[in-house]
Amino acid sequence: MQKNFFCLILFLLFSKNSAQTKAFVIHTVAFYNFENCYDTINDPIINDEDWTPAGTQHWDTKKYRQKLENLARVLSEIGTSENPNSPTFIGGAEIENQTVLEDLIKQPKLIDKDYGIIHFDSPDKRGIDVALLYQKKQFQPTSYVNIPLYMYKNEQPHKEAQKEETPEDFETEDVIQVSAKNHRIYTRDQLLVTGFLNGEEIHIIVNHWPSRSGGEKKSSPYREMAGALNRKIIDSLQQINPDAKVITMGDLNDSPFNNSVKKGLGAKGKIREVQPFDIYNPFEEMANKGLGTIAFRDAWDIFDQVMVSQSLLQKDYKTFQYWKAGIYNKPFLIQKNGKYKGYPLRHSLTEIGFSDHFPVYIYLIREKK
Repeated sequence: MQKNFFCLILFLLFSKNSAQTKAFVIHTVAFYNFENCYDTINDPIINDEDWTPAGTQHWDTKKYRQKLENLARVLSEIGTSENPNSPTFIGGAEIENQTVLEDLIKQPKLIDKDYGIIHFDSPDKRGIDVALLYQKKQFQPTSYVNIPLYMYKNEQPHKEAQKEETPEDFETEDVIQVSAKNHRIYTRDQLLVTGFLNGEEIHIIVNHWPSRSGGEKKSSPYREMAGALNRKIIDSLQQINPDAKVITMGDLNDSPFNNSVKKGLGAKGKIREVQPFDIYNPFEEMANKGLGTIAFRDAWDIFDQVMVSQSLLQKDYKTFQYWKAGIYNKPFLIQKNGKYKGYPLRHSLTEIGFSDHFPVYIYLIREKK
């Protein structure tokens, strides 16, 4: 199998009477929370002071370069158990700006992939954004837009959310911040990208939903709003084209079972339950098996998910269809000792790790023409 990205794989499809060998094109679609992917320069518009040489993280050029090298290693290897080439699409979160992405795709492990960048600065007060990297030879974007999520402190949709709650969920630096001027809660935009994958139209949404800062229940309404906005975007695409192929992915700060995913977005966890215009979430089954992408107090959860529209679940592989999904949790990404043994190997003052999340991915396949 040659290591060019437009790769062909052979596997057996069994019918009732005989087995046939068919050739398929395969593409990997990945998502990774880069965790505090900051440059070393203080930006007066955002709260990035900790990630400067004078900040609490003592962030300097050497550490920054090591962080990029680490990320590049991960990104170059996601999904290579079935596809020997790096992902065609990489959705990312916790990215400070366009510059860090430009530095990232120039890393030795990625530069030959010729990734393009789609990124917008979001209103998040920490200055962390979402972005999409794509291999230019495989995908040609035709449009892209950042869609803001407007939330206000006085718009809590559930009474239970008004109650004080002792934070008991995942520790986070991603604090929900409220504007003193207009009470708006600033968070990441949702990035919608449309284009042609080997001549076939695909829509991709990259997300990083509001955090659990303050506790899961108290903050849940914000993520439910994010899920509802995601559903609205998908509905608009399906109104234009009922057969629109949509992939939505990101760090949702919720599990596949939470209201934001099950009700706000309306995702289904079993393919047999998926109806036309529905969304299928393959990571629900993984969560049922106890797998995870993030850990806290020895409990695992799947916050990072990639979901597909029903139009990507057809049995006719003459067009691109969903094949299968996975969590990329290789041993080198795991903490080997200490208090957080077994957790994702994240950055600390003494070690430049990778991220506090594991990456996730899906495969798209199409029969060779």
